Amino acid sequence: MSAMQALQSVQFVKAKGKRFAVISAEEWEALVEWLETLEDLDVVRKAFAELKAAGGNRKKAGWMKWEDVAKDVK
Repeated sequence: MSAMQALQSVQFVKAKGKRFAVISAEEWEALVEWLETLEDLDVVRKAFAELKAAGGNRKKAGWMKWEDVAKDVK
């Protein structure tokens, strides 16, 4: 299910004078996954903009060597 489908499937209910959005767990998970993807894309765009601004020099852009951080990634 796409995020747009999940958004379109929301149902609204009223209880005690308040309006609530109701969504299935699967639809919620699709929305969370979509938001995480958007965050990832933003990180990538910023990293490549910094790399471009550094003239393609990874060290100047603040990128670390894989060998230096691989042991910390699990």
